[in-house]
Amino acid sequence: MTDQSMKTAKFGLGAVVRHRIYPFRGIVFDVDPVFDNTEEWWLAIPEEMRPRKDQPFYHLLAENAESEYVAYVSEQNLVPDTSGEALRHAGIAEVFVQDASGIYRVRDRHAN
Repeated sequence: MTDQSMKTAKFGLGAVVRHRIYPFRGIVFDVDPVFDNTEEWWLAIPEEMRPRKDQPFYHLLAENAESEYVAYVSEQNLVPDTSGEALRHAGIAEVFVQDASGIYRVRDRHAN
């Protein structure tokens, strides 16, 4: 039995994506099945561009030409990044390892 109100995330951990509108790309390190940020954050987005809350939202180790940062982006605003260009975000090595085929996999974490 499937619950149609819960969408399956299109992108998994380690997926390399880019924003549909803005010039940045990144790697997915966490996924929220629906919006899980503050109302203030959501309302700060211009109304004509504000995404629906009932879709997956992705936490990205993101980068643009000038900087590296963490971004929170709705699924409707992401597309796969097929450029093949290397990502430079300093946080990637802490979270992921890249295999011989170029796929990013979450590093094994050992409990402290």
